[in-house]
Amino acid sequence: MILRYVAARFVQLIPVLLIVTMVVFFVMMIVPGDPVMVMLGAVDGAQISREVYEAMRARLGLDQPLIVQYLNWLWNMLHGDLGVSITHRTAVLEVIFQRLQPTMYLMIGGVLLAVILAVPAGVLAAIHSNTRWDHLATGFVVAGISVPTFWLALVVVLIFAVYLGWFPSIGYTRPQDNFVDFLRHVALPMSVVALNIAATVLRFQRQDFLEQMHQDYVRTARAKGLSERMVMWKHVLRNSLITTLTVVGLQMAYLSGLVTIVETVFAYPGIGYLLLNSIHTRDFVVVQGVVLFMVFLVIVVNLIVDLLYTVVDPRIRYR
Repeated sequence: MILRYVAARFVQLIPVLLIVTMVVFFVMMIVPGDPVMVMLGAVDGAQISREVYEAMRARLGLDQPLIVQYLNWLWNMLHGDLGVSITHRTAVLEVIFQRLQPTMYLMIGGVLLAVILAVPAGVLAAIHSNTRWDHLATGFVVAGISVPTFWLALVVVLIFAVYLGWFPSIGYTRPQDNFVDFLRHVALPMSVVALNIAATVLRFQRQDFLEQMHQDYVRTARAKGLSERMVMWKHVLRNSLITTLTVVGLQMAYLSGLVTIVETVFAYPGIGYLLLNSIHTRDFVVVQGVVLFMVFLVIVVNLIVDLLYTVVDPRIRYR
């Protein structure tokens, strides 16, 4: 039944993915800059002959109508060929996979840390509503939502890397090379990601937990003689986690942009850093590949969240 649901969801996503590919392709076509000049190394005013320029355009297929270019690009993409990077001189898919692992560490670690911090804090804020703890949690939510990500990242670098010298401010070390050094390099950017996500998760966790506390099933559980701790942490929390899962799934689209900002500030060699560098060097083939990969990642994560609903609430069935 679940496999049938997953298959149906992927079928429904085909039109969405098709529209996304069209938007990504044609937007890249109207962005200022000439990839032919970049490949020929003529971006700094160097002169090239008209014959060489036209030959390169023909080699890249840019002399064909836009619709033909799009169909050729779509056909190659369906066969796993996203093109060849102009600056890296290698397959785009290979370039993305090289930067994928650092970004996955940052995203997964940041989300897990945010949930670990925000869910208990939101529950305690709801249980102790209108107390000092609740006001403190509300202040954290307001600050987390209001403070710009790049400013928070710069403040974190200034305090923990410059003044205290506890962590490095830039760079990355693979965990298989030196795990301790990997943790030191990933600590600051992961903390910035976690704080941004935690503020939103805490807000909705507190609100939904408060609503669940006043439901009929809570009064019924208390009337049966269950302890207050059992009612709160087993029944109310479990039902409120559905909202938390929904928020985390919706935050994935925001997280893609957030990671790009964080990776740029910390010179972290992930997909977001690759995206900005590719825009700067007018490597539009890589930009297209990265954007499509991020969209696909958001879609897959939201599908996983839908499936996790059945784990949190067994009453949910996919028919």
